[in-house]
Amino acid sequence: MSEENKNQLNIELSEETAEGTYSNLAIITHSPSEFVTDFVRVMPGMPKARVHSRIIMTPQHAKRMMKALQDNLQKYESVHGPIKDDDPRGHAIPLNFGGPATQA
Repeated sequence: MSEENKNQLNIELSEETAEGTYSNLAIITHSPSEFVTDFVRVMPGMPKARVHSRIIMTPQHAKRMMKALQDNLQKYESVHGPIKDDDPRGHAIPLNFGGPATQA
């Protein structure tokens, strides 16, 4: 086996996984040893939402993921222009999607 082949990783993607899962909310929590990201799909007018996927990673992998996202966002914006961020805090949960206010 050549040196080049030793450094290659063969990654397989099943058809089901390739379809992807839509998420419009991510909730991130952590402990000293893990970062947990729950991907949620919030639907307009629905009082309940469900976690569709949970990813657990080490702090080191979370940091690598953050750097990879930053790099990809910069590349995206260099081609498509700045991404509008309506929330200056960057973390508010859009519970009403801009529709009428909910009542209790």
